[in-house]
Amino acid sequence: MSDAATLPEEWSGYLKPEDMERLATAYQFSEAAHSGQFRASGEPYISHPLEVANILAKLHLDSQALTAALLHDVMEDTSVTKAEITRKFGKSVAELVDGVSKLDHIEFETREAAQAENFRKMLLAMSRDVRVMLIKLADRLHNMRTLGAVPAAKRKRIARETLEIYAPIANRLGLNNIFQELEDLSFSFLYPARNRVLTKALVAARGHRREVVGKVRDAITERLKQDGMEAAVQGREKHVHSIYRKMIEKRLQFAKVLDVFGFRIIVKDTPACYLALGALHGLYKPIPGSFKDYIAIPKENGYQSLHTTLFGPFGSPIEMQIRTQEMHKIAEAGVASHWLYKNSGASLNELQKKTHQWLQSLLQVQLDGGDSVAFLEHLKIDLFPDAVYVFTPKGKILSQPRGATGVDFAYAVHTDIGNRCVAVKINDELVPLRTELRNGDRVEIITASHAKPNPQWLNYVVTANARAHIRHFLKTMQSQESAQLGERLLNQALGTFKSSLAQFKEPQWKKLIKDTGAKSLEDLLSDIGLGKRLSVVVARRLLSLGDASTGERKASGPVMIRGSEGMAVQFAHCCTPIPGDPIIGLINKGQGMAIHTHDCPVIAKSRSDPDKVFDVEWSPDTKKLFSVSIRLVAMNQRGVLAKVAAEIAEANSNIDNVAVDSGDGDQYATLRFTLQVSNRLHLAQIMRALRRIPAVIRITRTKN
Repeated sequence: MSDAATLPEEWSGYLKPEDMERLATAYQFSEAAHSGQFRASGEPYISHPLEVANILAKLHLDSQALTAALLHDVMEDTSVTKAEITRKFGKSVAELVDGVSKLDHIEFETREAAQAENFRKMLLAMSRDVRVMLIKLADRLHNMRTLGAVPAAKRKRIARETLEIYAPIANRLGLNNIFQELEDLSFSFLYPARNRVLTKALVAARGHRREVVGKVRDAITERLKQDGMEAAVQGREKHVHSIYRKMIEKRLQFAKVLDVFGFRIIVKDTPACYLALGALHGLYKPIPGSFKDYIAIPKENGYQSLHTTLFGPFGSPIEMQIRTQEMHKIAEAGVASHWLYKNSGASLNELQKKTHQWLQSLLQVQLDGGDSVAFLEHLKIDLFPDAVYVFTPKGKILSQPRGATGVDFAYAVHTDIGNRCVAVKINDELVPLRTELRNGDRVEIITASHAKPNPQWLNYVVTANARAHIRHFLKTMQSQESAQLGERLLNQALGTFKSSLAQFKEPQWKKLIKDTGAKSLEDLLSDIGLGKRLSVVVARRLLSLGDASTGERKASGPVMIRGSEGMAVQFAHCCTPIPGDPIIGLINKGQGMAIHTHDCPVIAKSRSDPDKVFDVEWSPDTKKLFSVSIRLVAMNQRGVLAKVAAEIAEANSNIDNVAVDSGDGDQYATLRFTLQVSNRLHLAQIMRALRRIPAVIRITRTKN
């Protein structure tokens, strides 16, 4: 058995004696649970949870987090249950352990799906308590330190996963030391030969650079002292993976990357940061465009510093980071600073607020329908490190990922603003919604009460938040519109049996929903509208539940098409039907109903299938405008296009598209228009008006 003396002495430096006793109990419990288990390296398994807890203790995490770290594998690798942990160590510890545990008891089709679901579970648990991810990051860090003991294929898979997901999460949470170590370890296992070469070159370069770095440090220290400033000046060395990334991204040789000398200046307060900046710009000339003020506009993970690059005394650039001691603490420990430095003040409260907002935004992605792989892709987008900082009309700063558009910004302000946005002004100028935002832009969203998200937005939004809300809205809207269409199709099918929806009572509907396995009546009707269920089959089943006689089939009234059905009803591009055309409805499974003209060759093969083809008619009160194509042959004269366009506008029609073909000669030109019309009568009026133009030779309606 073990007692508190078994635990590292450093823990007792900040934990209370009763906390140490509780941790000793957790250690004993974990040691007993993992008894007989060994790691791939041959060590007893208990060495792993102890080291994970030790990593967290260096961040001064509380005793609950350390207890959960000691127990983090017992649910996954032993017979211990969540209920047992709750009884012995409390609900909070049990929730932390559960959040970290994988979902090995569920069968997944692919490794990617399993990995994605595990990430989703952890991240959603993290949105409730960030300590879940801190424990997971410490777990991954120790696993990476001992990864050499596992087979090569598994080694590469884990290293890639760490580089793509865990290291960016550590960076997003501001855990700089953990982030850098995870990146370097991943790089060493993914590219061992490159890592060896770079590490060897770095060690050699360090010796050559020592004298140069010393001279620059002395010059900086002396200049700051002359200006009456107390400051700690530290040389800052890049880690191996950041050197490699810079070589790849900027296509530089190793020597060129190492020409950049890095220094960190730590001063007493914020005004001193700007005074130090002025002193350094007086000592060495700044490189234009290299200054970044992360104090006025902090990074998303709470990082604050002034960055500037100077021309050094030996012709090499010198990178400077100027910050206060408080800023330095946050830069090193990020969100964990809350535990590590409990007296850090208001800046940490702001950091916690930002982190909480980001974690809560992860929950919003769940509106996307619960696809784990999509969730993981959204997460990768949100972890993209580059950000742009833009302003609302009232001067509030919002940060967006690089590549974000006006639509992303609208959803970042509020979901309703995103759903109702119709235009965007950037720096007081109207621009397309897909315009990418740049640093310093002032962005204003213009909304309309009737507006709704456009499916095309999904082609260019980059934030998970915007994508999730757009998909949720479209899915809900499609479901409602499909249910309305499904109700009409089912009523039509019942009409062939001399029946109607009104004849059936609630008990029959409940029985029908249960028999068909639908979640609700709306889902059942939506499935009919989308073609996933046949209305005739559902009608027969419904009739079998009631007293109504099936009788003889007789023709029922057609489904009326208003043009306002939304996504549940599409108008076929092959024949572009407009009100007045004889039409027919074709159910496409999962896509709803497509409306074709009677003579459309596309539906010739389907006409004999009564379950796919439905009688439809235009409603007399259609108010929508419909697209139609016309082909016009005219004499190739100056101003003819303007005359044609003027006549179309005079006839109250819009031109969607126009194409002009002069042909082989110069005498005649062919003009193809896509117009917006109300019905066939409206189209006939337009064509009559165009025929009155002397230059127009021939005009016809065209179908694709």
